[in-house]
Amino acid sequence: MKKNVGNTDRFVRVIIGIILLIVFMSGFIENDMIKWIVLGVSSILIITAFATFCPLYALLGKSTCEVKKKK
Repeated sequence: MKKNVGNTDRFVRVIIGIILLIVFMSGFIENDMIKWIVLGVSSILIITAFATFCPLYALLGKSTCEVKKKK
């Protein structure tokens, strides 16, 4: 797997993932189906941030990683 998630993108994913996890655990959302969707999205964001690979980015040919210049 080639890295396609940059540092800024990783930071944003972790922050949003944690916020969604807090929303899930707080009981703010009463609908069970939506709660599980929020948990799933949160999990996906956190996992892709730590793996530095996003399958959707790969599918779309997108990358937020900085390209290192070769000397």
